Amino acid sequence: MLGDMTIQRMDNVSIIVADLEAAIAFFTELGMELEGETTVEGPSVDQMVGLDGVRADIAMMRTPDGHSRLELTKFHTPAAVSAGLENAPVNTLGIRRIMFAVDDLEAVLARLRTRGAELVGEVARYEDSHLLCYVRGPEGILVALAEQLR
Repeated sequence: MLGDMTIQRMDNVSIIVADLEAAIAFFTELGMELEGETTVEGPSVDQMVGLDGVRADIAMMRTPDGHSRLELTKFHTPAAVSAGLENAPVNTLGIRRIMFAVDDLEAVLARLRTRGAELVGEVARYEDSHLLCYVRGPEGILVALAEQLR
């Protein structure tokens, strides 16, 4: 047990998107559950994020085990800005990908392809322990999939 623990858990990861419906559909196809949607705005939101006149729609997605969440956010005002990283390679500085453990990598990959996901590289076998791959989804979101081999 850590004596001076500063955090309790990681609550969620935020992803800013232009097409909220497409992002919800993509992560639903992956197996996440839509926990809820809301619109946020007002002085407290402006103060928290350091922008003026914020109005944004948020969809909270939850993993089936209930332990992890993604916050998908579409900004209406101020408009979202692109950092030009939609197709950045996996070695670009910053947060690059989110990894999900899956039961059947090929089946998940096939479903995600119906939502426009593109395989980055190839499906790889890591020793005798995992099948792994990266896929690029809406907005260039990079997702890694890992299937543990039995």
